[in-house]
Amino acid sequence: MRAFDLLEPLRERINEGMPTYGSCAGMILLANKILDAAVGQENLGGLDVTVRRNAFGRQVDSFEMDLSVPTWGSDLMRAVFIRAPWIEQVGDGVEVLASVEREGHAYPVAVRQGHLLATSFHPEVTEDVRVHKYFLQEVCR
Repeated sequence: MRAFDLLEPLRERINEGMPTYGSCAGMILLANKILDAAVGQENLGGLDVTVRRNAFGRQVDSFEMDLSVPTWGSDLMRAVFIRAPWIEQVGDGVEVLASVEREGHAYPVAVRQGHLLATSFHPEVTEDVRVHKYFLQEVCR
């Protein structure tokens, strides 16, 4: 984004209400606060959450699981987590769509706030189109 001078134009568009979906690193980019950020890491902001970068661990800790996301139907969704973040704190107006249990705590991994949608998993590497369909139908209204 820096190399192509996109950071500020994207921030402006998001602030103006452009429908935006971010998966994994995209969730980190949309978060207002980042824990364990890389040195010099910038974000776009707009999503009132605090996200922890690489929360599930390193690349070797990547995993898949079946996830319940009632908003997207009763069938479980295969979620692929690759060095994924999780959300540590959500602000007012943020709807938690799905969470993952770790050490007795539920961490949000799919959220929506108005025109913004974010997942810490990668639906694009599966054949399940529910996340993208939801984004187009609901968030882009």
